Amino acid sequence: MKDLLIALALAVTIEGVIFALFPAGMKRYILSVLDTPESTLRIIGLIAAVAGVVVIAILRSN
Repeated sequence: MKDLLIALALAVTIEGVIFALFPAGMKRYILSVLDTPESTLRIIGLIAAVAGVVVIAILRSN
């Protein structure tokens, strides 16, 4: 459970830093996401989730 909370805190920290450093770029990115078809977003999300699980599995195996 502690690892999950650390991972969530790290994600929030990274997102916060990106918004702080590039606010205009993040606005453009959000607008482009709104124009992206749901099917494309779903595929991108699944690919990112699988990639994350693979990286975690590799790191945990050592």
